[in-house]
Amino acid sequence: MITRTLQSKLEQLSTKYPFVMITGPRQSGKSTLAKMTFPQYKYVSFADIDIRNFAKTDPRGFIASYPDKTIIDEVQLEPSILHYLQTHTDNENREGMYILTGSQNFLLMDSVNQSLAGRIGILKLLPFSHQELNTNSLLPGTINEEIFNGCYPRLYDKKIHPTDFYPNYISTYVERDVRNIKSIGNLSAFIKLLKLCAGRIGQLLNKSSLAVECGISEPTVQSWLSILEQSYIIYLLRPEHRNFNKRLTKSPKLYFYDTGLACSLLEITSASQISSHYLRGGLFENMVINERIKRCYNAGNDANIAFWRDSHGNEVDLIEHLDGEDYIYEIKSGATANHDYFKGLTFWGNLSNIDISRRIVIYSGYNELNTSNGRLIPWKNIDNI
Repeated sequence: MITRTLQSKLEQLSTKYPFVMITGPRQSGKSTLAKMTFPQYKYVSFADIDIRNFAKTDPRGFIASYPDKTIIDEVQLEPSILHYLQTHTDNENREGMYILTGSQNFLLMDSVNQSLAGRIGILKLLPFSHQELNTNSLLPGTINEEIFNGCYPRLYDKKIHPTDFYPNYISTYVERDVRNIKSIGNLSAFIKLLKLCAGRIGQLLNKSSLAVECGISEPTVQSWLSILEQSYIIYLLRPEHRNFNKRLTKSPKLYFYDTGLACSLLEITSASQISSHYLRGGLFENMVINERIKRCYNAGNDANIAFWRDSHGNEVDLIEHLDGEDYIYEIKSGATANHDYFKGLTFWGNLSNIDISRRIVIYSGYNELNTSNGRLIPWKNIDNI
């Protein structure tokens, strides 16, 4: 059993709140983490229709059966129980009574905000991080393999090949989750949008272009992108708005929470294809940014990240605000260090007065160096930042 980095934060929050909720993408390991952290707790899943109907038709009877120390899995399938649980825990006034998990953030949060505000700690669990794979001797041998495989636990636990895992994952997501979220009449257009998003990794979001290529309206694109965001398929990286007297890009960039899923949508069937793929740079960049997000989530924090680009072509791939300081990153898929890698960092770092030690180039090479322009970090040492 692989220990997840988030476990220590989960244990801590269970001593502070009556409820702790673990949310994140489907099959990221939420149920396993909850069971592993609290082996003495009872476990029920609302994926079981009998249990779900019990909670729906007789909520007080359900609570009488599970009055304390219970993991409730897939709680988004019957969120009405939260109102009754809130009253019960208020009367009992104890911490660590219920651990909730749910993979559909949008269905969960309205009920949580209405019923459990101030009573719940919320954590986000993404698929395995680079550090978790490395610590457990699961790290693939090459960066291309790591990009292609992605990080979903079942791939490593059950040794499933990505070409078997991801098509089934996408099919389950579209046919089960999307239908539960919103009535989408044109599923083929939705899947086409999903594939088009994969082809735009690391690019500025252009909703009108997506609308034209999918044959749908721009408001529909916005609605469907929101679904993909809320279900932890994609995320939009916001632009940094500190002006410094330059005209700035205002559109966000589009990324996927897992590069293996993106590779499947791009119809990449082997790691060897990535070397010459037109999106190799974008996929590498996506993976690096994912690791910074996982670092924040695994500490129980939101990711405070952005990118910066002005109208003259000056750009910083990633800006991370951490512990009161800005760290700036250039992300390069090349394996050979180049002085020009630091060009954007030097430009923006000088404007914003960022120390050399917080100007970082992450690349796919092997040497780690402290240069006069900043730090050069190979991919395998990304956890040293």
